[in-house]
Amino acid sequence: MSQHIQGQLMGGASQGSGSHDLHMISSQIETAGRELARWGLVIICGWIGFMKFTNYEAVGISVYVAHSPFMSWAYHVMSVRQFSAVLGVIEVAVAVLIALRHYSPRASAIGGILAVGMFLTTLSFIFTTPGIWEASEGGFPALSGFPGQFVLKDIGLLGISLWVFGESWRASLLKG
Repeated sequence: MSQHIQGQLMGGASQGSGSHDLHMISSQIETAGRELARWGLVIICGWIGFMKFTNYEAVGISVYVAHSPFMSWAYHVMSVRQFSAVLGVIEVAVAVLIALRHYSPRASAIGGILAVGMFLTTLSFIFTTPGIWEASEGGFPALSGFPGQFVLKDIGLLGISLWVFGESWRASLLKG
């Protein structure tokens, strides 16, 4: 690391144009992270949504749905494939709404709040799905590799969804 950058990082940041450069770089990194979070959420929701139209995914989610007090009723009114397709339509719609942020912050806010609901629902599977806790390690708090760790990642996706909702809502209020 150059002495100039070291000096800036170690407290000399208030002197000279180096401080301005570091602030610009950190701002650019933040912007990149923000865009990656938004577009990453779009890709994840869209991709997984399209997968819901496959038999593989329909069967794969059936253990979660069948044990969920919020979703198990669906298998009484439609087949595993039909319900998976309904979820697919919802997830793809959420992705499209979030992707519309530049054109319609309000649409993106709606997509964000729907994503919040979606990830709160999937996080509820931690409490309802058999096999979440690793029995060979004594159960809670040891998560199984699958399905436990698979569901846990949704905490991060919930946070991104909440941020998308808040940021888009604020932008829609400012836009009028």
